Order: sequence, then structure tokens, then C-alpha cells
Amino acid sequence: MEKKIVLVGMPGSGKSTLGKDVARKFGYAFFDLDDCIEKEAGAKITTIFEKYGEGFFRKLETEVLNGLLQLDQAFVLATGGGAPCFNKNMRVINQYAISIYLDVPLNVILNRLTIGQVAKRPLFFGMDTSEIILKLKGMFEQRSPYYEKAKIKLSGEDISTELLISEWMAFLKVKP
Repeated sequence: MEKKIVLVGMPGSGKSTLGKDVARKFGYAFFDLDDCIEKEAGAKITTIFEKYGEGFFRKLETEVLNGLLQLDQAFVLATGGGAPCFNKNMRVINQYAISIYLDVPLNVILNRLTIGQVAKRPLFFGMDTSEIILKLKGMFEQRSPYYEKAKIKLSGEDISTELLISEWMAFLKVKP
């Protein structure tokens, strides 16, 4: 269990970037949940949302997440921002892995969500900056109670790979 790390947090909080770094440093597999969903569905996330709606997507997301958590290997998983908030996913994540919440200020997230990045994120499609800000604030209010259930919480504008590893090691009570 200790060798399964699941990163949770808002879109743009750095889950994929940090996850890849941590996985590389430890020789663990790295998975991006959205990439795994696309592979399973044979379609892009935006297409899944457009054709089948968010409900279908969330069901598929839960199935793929559960499959990954059952793997008998060490890995780092970057979830989509909403993954912990549906279908009791956060409870299951905490049952099978060490969850780490990347709590990044919304203004930093907004700066990271460039126009090109927004196009990849179906929940922000077609929105201008002010609409994105409102959507982010609403999402944060809805999702933070789920994120707060993570075993480890890292807060700040620039969470480093070293900090994440240090906190994970401290959680395991193992010296780095």
C-alpha cells in the first residue's frame, strides 16, 4: 500500500508534473488517470463528455481508477481534478494508496491554465477568463471537502518534488 501514491487537487495544481518526477526518482510507474480513461474508452475526454455526458465519464473514471488501485505494483497516479469527488472515490483511494492533496492557490492555478491548457479541459471549454475564475472558485468550494480527506496535504504556490517526497517519507516514518 505504501508504494501507491495518488495525487489529488484542482486542475492545474501540478499533479501530472510532480507525479512524473516522483515516479522517475523512485523507478515507479506513472499513470495519468485521464490518459488511462482515454485509452480504455478509445476516445478523448472531450469526446466522451460531448457524446455521453459527465455522468458516463464519471462512471468510467471510477472503473478505471478502481482497476489501477488493484494493480500489484508501485506507482504514482495523477487523478483528474474531479475524480476524488464522485462515487466514493476518495474513500477507495485512501483504502489502497497514500493520497496527497496539492493545495495550490486559485490565482496560481488560473495563471497555469493558459488558453491552450483550457482547450484540453472540457469543464472550461468556451469560457473567458472571468468565467473560468468563477468556475474555479465554485469547483474549489465543492471539491475541497473531498481533497481535505487526503492523508497528506501540501499547500503553497510552488510545491516541489523534494517537498512531496519528504512529506511522503515522513508519513511512512522512513528516513529519505
